[in-house]
Amino acid sequence: MSDLSLSSSAPTGSAAAEERRSLSARALRVLAVVVIAAGGLALIDAGVTLVWQEPVSALIATLRQDRLGEQLRKVERAPATPAERRTLASLDDQRRRIAFLARELQRHTPVGSPIGRIVIPRIGASFVMVDGTSTQALESGPGIYPATAFPGIPGTTAIAGHRTTYLAPFRHIDALRSGSRIELQMPYAHFTYTVVGQRVVEPTDVQAAVAKVGYTRLVLSACTPLFSAAKRLLVYARLTRTVPEGAARRLLARPIDAPASATEARRELDTMLKALDRNRFTPLV
Repeated sequence: MSDLSLSSSAPTGSAAAEERRSLSARALRVLAVVVIAAGGLALIDAGVTLVWQEPVSALIATLRQDRLGEQLRKVERAPATPAERRTLASLDDQRRRIAFLARELQRHTPVGSPIGRIVIPRIGASFVMVDGTSTQALESGPGIYPATAFPGIPGTTAIAGHRTTYLAPFRHIDALRSGSRIELQMPYAHFTYTVVGQRVVEPTDVQAAVAKVGYTRLVLSACTPLFSAAKRLLVYARLTRTVPEGAARRLLARPIDAPASATEARRELDTMLKALDRNRFTPLV
């Protein structure tokens, strides 16, 4: 009697096959929904990236910028060391004090650590800068090329940044025009640079960004065109104003203005044009 009961409750072969087909159909429907959802998210991500920037990396960079901002405030509030105070006491010229503190910061800052802030009013950019241009460093913010000097040291300061990912700090630097201001706010001084031109170069032409040209300048570097790393867009600016901050200041410290006459400005631009090859450099008007 029990055998008959067991036999009658067991599913037939056709019923088991039907159940397997039903499970397979449900699994395929779930997979299809997942694939469609993933595709939709990918399209949304692509659309947001096209009109704004890549949102996932932007969130990551935002968190990193917040952390870097806190670290930078600690650097700005840190007093000079006894050795630095002794050296500063022997330097009466503000430029020399600023250059000394710039070299000290460059010498002691680990790669990827915050060093200052870059502000570009025309494009609404304001980001904490880091030391270095490694992949990891640039995921946190614009970074200073290791082969160039920190602001305040005579020569070239070159800064690289992303245009479509990780907050895209340099997305709109192609919109900068002659006379546009770029501000670098360092713990020891605030520097104002005036844009004079731009240039598109091969990615391997590093010298176009880091070379010295006989006067103090700033170079911004980013991939171009958008969504491509085929070329590099370089924006050139010359130093026009320096305001000492922190340990670089003395009582009644005054801003240090670069010569601003039309003749002197033209001479500086001509120097850069000669150094960078007139056929490949485009002044902005």
